[in-house]
Amino acid sequence: MTNEMVERLVIREMIENWVLWRDACQWDKFRSLWHDEGRMMATWTQGTADEFIEMSKQGFAKGVRILHFLGGSTVEVRDTRAIAQTKMTISQRAPVHDILCDVVCTGRFFDFLEKRGGRWGFVLRQPIYEKDRMDPVDPAAKLSLDSQLLSKFPEGYRHLAYLQTQIGYKIKLDMPGLTGPEVEALYAKGERWLAGDSL
Repeated sequence: MTNEMVERLVIREMIENWVLWRDACQWDKFRSLWHDEGRMMATWTQGTADEFIEMSKQGFAKGVRILHFLGGSTVEVRDTRAIAQTKMTISQRAPVHDILCDVVCTGRFFDFLEKRGGRWGFVLRQPIYEKDRMDPVDPAAKLSLDSQLLSKFPEGYRHLAYLQTQIGYKIKLDMPGLTGPEVEALYAKGERWLAGDSL
């Protein structure tokens, strides 16, 4: 096994640990995956890893439940830098207009990683939101959404954003989707990162 293959396996394990430890609220283990200035971008919060942990703790205490599931992953390593893309789903359950609903959003984690002092760590995690849907937990329930509000959100995460606004979150409106200038800019940023540029 080559050194690069080993590095890719280490990074893949980090990506899996991120989801498992985050969803299980194992915050000390979760924090160990990040470099000190590491940043997390999400529809509902953007900030440092420590800020993300605190916001997640506060949300969990209020009943917010956001879960993740991973699919395939590709990792490109150049020296001490790496970019990883991993297929994923985000699922969240919450009341929408007094009807308990599930939202499932399909996308990718786009990760900027760096090896420092022999240790890989996350420097930036930027999800890409490709498509989503909302379903009442009770299939007999009749759900009616505000079409004007729904249309304000980008196509890739509009139902997720709609649900999150119902529980009080302010939503970031320019996250990258399956296509468009935001995702193209993210790809270019990834290439610059691998070439040695700062974020």
